[in-house]
Amino acid sequence: MTKAFDIIQGPIITEKSMALKENYNKYTFKVLKSANKVEIKNAVEEIFKVKVVSVATVNVLPKHTRVGQHEGFKPAYKKAICKLAEGNKIDAFEI
Repeated sequence: MTKAFDIIQGPIITEKSMALKENYNKYTFKVLKSANKVEIKNAVEEIFKVKVVSVATVNVLPKHTRVGQHEGFKPAYKKAICKLAEGNKIDAFEI
């Protein structure tokens, strides 16, 4: 099994993810592409010392981009949405 800090690559902070945090106590992370829900849950609980109720994962597809005459793709990644137990919160998301 990989280490917790290898699985969780970073938070995703967008308007939609902040609305999920405020309304439903759900936090969004960019995670390792090969990680499963159990590994993600254990990693979040270990790093942030919180109780995770459920984990939903989404494979985000690569996005086609163009800058001038150069074309390419933004890289694909895996996104995890973790619902925390009532009364738990992650201070790293507070601005």
